[in-house]
Amino acid sequence: MSTCPCGSANDYAACCEPIIAGKKQAETAEQLMRARYTAHVKVEIDFLYDSTHPDHREGYDHKGTRSWAEQSEWYGLEILGTTQGGPKDKQGEVEFLARFRDKEGLRSHHECGKFERKGKRWLFTEGSMVKPRPASSTKVGRNDPCPCGSGAKYKKCCGK
Repeated sequence: MSTCPCGSANDYAACCEPIIAGKKQAETAEQLMRARYTAHVKVEIDFLYDSTHPDHREGYDHKGTRSWAEQSEWYGLEILGTTQGGPKDKQGEVEFLARFRDKEGLRSHHECGKFERKGKRWLFTEGSMVKPRPASSTKVGRNDPCPCGSGAKYKKCCGK
């Protein structure tokens, strides 16, 4: 048994694997978002393409996506919020933060992903990057959690 990379704390075989393998449909937009993150970790590029709405596949770079997924070390997914996207909704939005390391160093991808239900199937339509919020004027202590959201202490992260 292995824990699912999506951050649910569930076993991979009971969480995202059946969705990625096509044995089960994602019931919510958030479930599809978690499966899409896991597909990056597991380099399941065909699933990323197949779970993208057909009207939004233009310009999809299969080779580039594979290269990025393979050459990145994935550190976690944090779901920051959802709007609609439930089992009975037709559309949904999921704001998330994915952390990874690539050749340029430790990075985070903060996006608001949009999803649409086509029949019984949730599909990704588009995403927009979330702009950084203005820096807080509150002083951050060296042992406080880093305001970048990494989960590390400030002195070990952005306070270096």
